[in-house]
Amino acid sequence: MRRSTRNFTLRALRQVPVHQRKPGLPDSDRSDRNAVDGNAVDRNAAEPLGRSPTRIGITVSTKVSKRAVVRNRIKRRIRAALRELLPGFATGWMIVVIVQPVAVKCNYKEILQELKQLLIEAEVFDGHSGRCVL
Repeated sequence: MRRSTRNFTLRALRQVPVHQRKPGLPDSDRSDRNAVDGNAVDRNAAEPLGRSPTRIGITVSTKVSKRAVVRNRIKRRIRAALRELLPGFATGWMIVVIVQPVAVKCNYKEILQELKQLLIEAEVFDGHSGRCVL
């Protein structure tokens, strides 16, 4: 699923729960060999049969700014906004936030508002709308 605003593009993909994955398909998360003793280790054993946690990536290319200081500042602001929105996230999503060049001029409130709008449109929030309907 792909949603865009003036400053950001959000790509979201719902992860398939571990117990619903088809056998025989390559899956790097299913098991892994331990380097010490060679035994198979199930990375998902600690998780119940529900969904895995939501994973988020942020990408700011050099087209946004040639200066790493500016790119890192934008990433810090986005991380802070996502941290504030985190309690409303549904589990089992892989999300990538792609920053557009005009986002350099955004302040924190604008970033928070646009990210919330994108996440609601992508139905990543529990309850989707982000508001209570009585």
